[in-house]
Amino acid sequence: MDPTIRRATVGDEDFIAWTILTAQRGHRPRGFFDFALNLPEDQCRAFVRRVAGGRVLSQWHLSHFWIAERDGEAAAALCALPVGEARTTVRPAIEEAARATGLSESDLAAMGQRSAYARLCWSWADDNDWMIEHVATRPAHRGQGLVPALLEHAIRTGRESGFKHASIGFYIGNDVAERCYAKAGFCFAEERRHPDFEALTGAPGFRRFARDL
Repeated sequence: MDPTIRRATVGDEDFIAWTILTAQRGHRPRGFFDFALNLPEDQCRAFVRRVAGGRVLSQWHLSHFWIAERDGEAAAALCALPVGEARTTVRPAIEEAARATGLSESDLAAMGQRSAYARLCWSWADDNDWMIEHVATRPAHRGQGLVPALLEHAIRTGRESGFKHASIGFYIGNDVAERCYAKAGFCFAEERRHPDFEALTGAPGFRRFARDL
């Protein structure tokens, strides 16, 4: 039975926050928000929930997410949006959530320092490309074809919106993600490695796949 795929909406913030954190961690125990915030799990998730439901329409905002439901339950999700929109809204989204949660300017500066590691290896595709990110499935629903269905939907949406190319990034070494994206027609585009990145995350760097739409 095919899953039901729908746009995320108000009320999905908890699931979207879980999706973001899970996808960022990949096959490693910590991801971007874990390092940037350096907070316990519940506080980290609360911050990401605020980002997902904020006014800034970043790559973490629920309006850019598609959810696959199985038996009425949110089981998997991903986000899809233009690269240019994602690239320019990272800092505003974090600043909005930081101020809303009462973090000081010094707290925000410390977050910036802790998150600087990502710039060692992250690479953006062309601003006019379609970006698919933050792909995750609840453990109980893995292996049921939900991610392929979501990827197909996101690819079709990008194509119908007039985009010619799509890209997706992940930790080097996340073999499950790499195989899944390859089956969806994505191919190697580039990778960036750095020893400091690996010392912190346990992954050598980021790899980016791309495909024509």
